Amino acid sequence: MKVTYYLEILSSWCHWVEPVWAELKARYAGRAEFEWKIALMNPGDFPTSPAQCDWFYRRSGGTVMHSPFMLDSGWIEPARNGHYEAPNLVAEAARDFGFDGDEIRLALARAALREGKRVGDLATAVNVAVAAGGRRLNAKKLRTAAESKAVRARVDASTAAFHAHQINQRPAFVLTDAIGDKAVFSGLVRLEPLAATIDAMLADTAAYAAHAVHHGKPPAA
Repeated sequence: MKVTYYLEILSSWCHWVEPVWAELKARYAGRAEFEWKIALMNPGDFPTSPAQCDWFYRRSGGTVMHSPFMLDSGWIEPARNGHYEAPNLVAEAARDFGFDGDEIRLALARAALREGKRVGDLATAVNVAVAAGGRRLNAKKLRTAAESKAVRARVDASTAAFHAHQINQRPAFVLTDAIGDKAVFSGLVRLEPLAATIDAMLADTAAYAAHAVHHGKPPAA
């Protein structure tokens, strides 16, 4: 089966769900395929000031997640009017250089949400990614890729795919299996419902496979 995680680099809720994503990948290694895709937030979805951002952080990190630390709103730049595409484009561009895992996007998210770095600036986002990628990433090549039409097209396509599921909350998880079942979770950050659904889908797929071994394909007529 396949688990697709739709995210926005600067989403605090995506930050809080990362331990769940890591646990799912470890628990179902070899039994499920995992991938992440960018789902850009609309400019109007972003906080308009550090004070407003801090209010949201107190709700998500403090009230809901009971975090021992508060996220850093220093990345907010009101003059951008909600345009923070840069870190997402950089994370997507890093795929072109062999970084299909989580390391680059997590570095970008940490730089912004924990350290307050203004990764909405493309040069800053590139520098953060290069520091995380080491010798395998070249700043000039990464920036060129992040600014390319091809990378922007991929990000726009994955964002459109996210909306095609008729959801608007990130993180989102789309679970699909070999027998055509699909489950969609939007906005949840707890492990239990995701794990229970994956277990059920794997069990159903195994049951179908066992039936096929004993009884073969369905009659033609």
